Amino acid sequence: MTRITRLTAAYVDTAPDQLEEGVLYVSQRYNTALHLCCCGCRSEVVTPLNPAKWRLADDDGAISLYPSIGNWSLPCKSHYWINNGKVEWAHCFTREQIRAVQARDLRAVLRPPEPPPRAEPQKPVPRTLLQTLAAWLKGLVTWFKS
Repeated sequence: MTRITRLTAAYVDTAPDQLEEGVLYVSQRYNTALHLCCCGCRSEVVTPLNPAKWRLADDDGAISLYPSIGNWSLPCKSHYWINNGKVEWAHCFTREQIRAVQARDLRAVLRPPEPPPRAEPQKPVPRTLLQTLAAWLKGLVTWFKS
């Protein structure tokens, strides 16, 4: 197996039937990126793009994927970052570290969304005497017309 050292982006609507090594396929329609594992084992790696999972940055073709890719459900258990199109290898995690990260990820997915901030009540705008009189006259005219 030959390790992959660089990835280029291919923007697709849906995933191709056969993935090529060294290509990160990005589907903006499905908010997903996928590629063949960079260790060379040819396993498909799917990364959902959302704030609780991964974020993709494309700097004029130099792609980055955050956070790291930890393929702990694959036999290879590879762990790496994709940073500006380059694959940067990380240390292997112990089983305890893998369980801790998976538990943290699960909590992030299950966490209820934060409620939107409460709007401050609108303070009434003080009216001038002329504005008050104009509003009263407008109401009076409306009352006479009805």
